[in-house]
Amino acid sequence: MSDSPSSLSSKLFAMAKQYIPGGVNSPVRAFRNVGGEPFFAQRAKGCRVWDVDGKDRIDYVGTWGPAILGHAPQCVIEAVHNAAKDGVSFGIPNAYEVEMAKLIVDWVPSVEKVRMTNSGTEATMSCIRLARGYTKRDRIVKFDGCYHGHVDSLLVAAGSGALTHGNPDSAGVPKSFAELTTVLPYNDVAALEECFDKYGHEIAALIVESYPANAGLILPQPGFLQKMREVTEKHGALLILDEVMTGFRVARGGVQEKEGLKPDLTALGKVIGGGLPVGAFGGRAEIMDYLAPDGPVYQAGTLSGNPLAMAAGLAQLREMEKQKGWERLEDLGQIMETAVLDVLKKTGRNYQWYRTGSMFCLFFTEKPVLNLTDAKTSDLASFRKFFHYCLDHGVYFAPSQFETGFISMAHGPDDLALTAEVVQKALLSLD
Repeated sequence: MSDSPSSLSSKLFAMAKQYIPGGVNSPVRAFRNVGGEPFFAQRAKGCRVWDVDGKDRIDYVGTWGPAILGHAPQCVIEAVHNAAKDGVSFGIPNAYEVEMAKLIVDWVPSVEKVRMTNSGTEATMSCIRLARGYTKRDRIVKFDGCYHGHVDSLLVAAGSGALTHGNPDSAGVPKSFAELTTVLPYNDVAALEECFDKYGHEIAALIVESYPANAGLILPQPGFLQKMREVTEKHGALLILDEVMTGFRVARGGVQEKEGLKPDLTALGKVIGGGLPVGAFGGRAEIMDYLAPDGPVYQAGTLSGNPLAMAAGLAQLREMEKQKGWERLEDLGQIMETAVLDVLKKTGRNYQWYRTGSMFCLFFTEKPVLNLTDAKTSDLASFRKFFHYCLDHGVYFAPSQFETGFISMAHGPDDLALTAEVVQKALLSLD
């Protein structure tokens, strides 16, 4: 179920715990939700990752989303190498960041101007500050289980690692910050309308994960995203679409392209960095122009627009377009979906399966999952057994029921077929 005490991963973890809180640099990596110890990666290529003990696994975590081409794609490696020869950081404007900004504006329907950051957390944090500065209002509305990074104002009823550890409201977040954040159940139109009828004049913005992917994968009911746009416009609040996870993954222009939605601000990250630290936020020009140096809302970053991250992201996105990647990922997603649904039928499990493009989640519950409350009906004990069986038999899913899986361009039909075999045996082992 976990690495043996003699394994190099186990030894590294023991050492890491002496110097790093919990032995990890991001909580969900600690395997606390599934038990056992994490393995330590040595290298990754294509759809596989090798640990320091030499074992390889088919990877469906994909560095939590960025590895859309797979690990270490040649085009990205070459782009980083070529950029690094001229310097790894400048703290001065560079051509790569202008190219990336133009690409984002060209591809994302709602974005007229964009600014780079170093993480998705920075992007959502900056969106919140900008929305408050632009509207001159303080209240923020979010949805239960939606995770927008470890931002004080948003780490209230959050998903991802906070949810995994059963502590969605982080210590260290001032009560006054939490009081300015109103949390609603996802997919509940009545609650959304009631909130805006009551607080509409106080609300600076509503922020939402376009497809919530940090409490598993939860898809919006028909018309729900459009209702958000309607309600925010009616009350003069901004709509912030968090596409850190879905941007450039579910479609060339993200969820807003698929859904025909036009938010006021969009947060981006992951895929646009090609695996390097990155984030971005953009939107209507009149709002973005409120940022310093032109406007009164301050936002800055020493490494923002880092040439290596920009070069890596540009190479990855151009390769996706060249290969018609989004069509290919939809095909791969459909192959996996057909296989998983067949396995569920064969094993007599009525677990809930959700997928959009190359993103997926198998909830260990028979109840349809429309919101966080539904997601939390999952059988976590069964998920733990399933996770470790798969891990021990060469398939790596996220170490939490409340995370999304990712397929990459490097996954092939044979990899998906092998995965289906392991999943079937894992489910049968639960009996």
